[in-house]
Amino acid sequence: MSGETVPGLRREAIGLREVLFQSITAMAPAAAVAASIPSGAAFAGGSLPLSVLIALVACLFTASCVAELARQLPAAGSVATYAAQGLHPAVGFLVGWGYVFVEALVPPLLLLQLGFTTAGTLHQEWSSYPGDLWWPWSLAGAAVIAAAGYFGVRASARFGTVLGVFEVLVFVVFAVWLIVKAGGDNTLSVFGTSHTAEGCQGISGVFAGSVYTVLAFAGFEAAAPLAEETKDPRRTMHRAVLGAALAIGLVYVLTTYAMAVYFGPDRFAGFGASGAASWEGVARASFGLFWVLVFLAVVNSTIANANACANVSTRTAFALGRIRVFPQLFARVHPRHRSPVAGIAVQCAVALAAMLGLGFSYDPVTAFLLLATVIVTVVIGVYIVVNLACAGYFLRRRRDLFKPVRHLLFPLLGIVAFVPALLTAAGLPVFDFVSELTAPVSYAGPVVGAWMIAGVVVLIFLLRRHPGRIAETARVHFDESPTPEPRQSGAVQS
Repeated sequence: MSGETVPGLRREAIGLREVLFQSITAMAPAAAVAASIPSGAAFAGGSLPLSVLIALVACLFTASCVAELARQLPAAGSVATYAAQGLHPAVGFLVGWGYVFVEALVPPLLLLQLGFTTAGTLHQEWSSYPGDLWWPWSLAGAAVIAAAGYFGVRASARFGTVLGVFEVLVFVVFAVWLIVKAGGDNTLSVFGTSHTAEGCQGISGVFAGSVYTVLAFAGFEAAAPLAEETKDPRRTMHRAVLGAALAIGLVYVLTTYAMAVYFGPDRFAGFGASGAASWEGVARASFGLFWVLVFLAVVNSTIANANACANVSTRTAFALGRIRVFPQLFARVHPRHRSPVAGIAVQCAVALAAMLGLGFSYDPVTAFLLLATVIVTVVIGVYIVVNLACAGYFLRRRRDLFKPVRHLLFPLLGIVAFVPALLTAAGLPVFDFVSELTAPVSYAGPVVGAWMIAGVVVLIFLLRRHPGRIAETARVHFDESPTPEPRQSGAVQS
């Protein structure tokens, strides 16, 4: 079948609401509030709300850069296209190579969390349920995500919207409840440095907490790969990326403030992701059955995040398959649903292999930590490159639109914000609050290195044999006439 007869992604299938929640669910707000952000409390203590506020401002610099590029370059290749246009097509290929890899690993990561969270909670409630029987829940989640992706972007994006509304609503309502219950203990001192953890006094503790908190913002760019399926993508993508980062950042600030003043700022250094000093623990102890909603919101968050990142990986792989730097198989779409079915099938296979292989080889929690380290390391590296690409694109290609603050200062500040987070995620003890990684989590570095070396080998091969394909990574297909959709008659078309 020739390239002209193969249908592409469905144009104008979704709008701002769906792509906004594509980014929101990719940030996994419920899981971040309950499990990720509390890791910063060991350093920032009761001043963690200030750390979250600093992280929000820092992440908005990079979100602004992504939004600016998404407005100018609406492409399913997203970050790969941005790097190709702003820096060099070879850099764009390597960014796409790494980005597809880690985004394909996000679903198994979240399915592992779904499995061990559900199994652990059921075992806590009913001791007869085996605490290590996690895999049936993970398999059920994988089936739901595969089905949502198969039925097309409308189905998966609207599914993500419903899930996203639920998890955000649960934690916002709970936060307001905590603030009311705190009464006279409400204080703005948590936005100062007076409540940092012992041994991390002052601004150093706040800075350490913000570095760990920055990792909770990963995913705000996830709307960008849906550009070719979105109405008015130049305007919509810009609003979705910035809107998701700002809105969820404010939710993080609200929820962290609420728990800090309720739990007690001077005791908050002992707050964590599990046990009595956790979101679920506080809900169990003080708010009766409300803990069930917290539990369901976290479970919901794992499915929503996996669904969003499956969209990201399959669309990016579609874009690279379309220009034949990936196997052309990835560019195949369903004739009716216009979903990248081949990519979805590969994504599902990778998810099952990684989830079951690592989960049974180690245990689901260790497998989760290993995958998380691989993913965060590459994603933050991508953010740093995209900041550079923003400056490069507007300086080299769109000088007429260049604005020094937005296109030079913000990228620089974005890089400054994410370099410490990259070093922390990789376990490089440049700062005294960074712990070295232990095996098998320390295998993340070699895994990332091996994958990127393989990418360099493929890049060299393509540059020698098919240099035009690498140049195509900078191509914006949205600016071309879309392939007409097949007519739907009474008979099923073959």
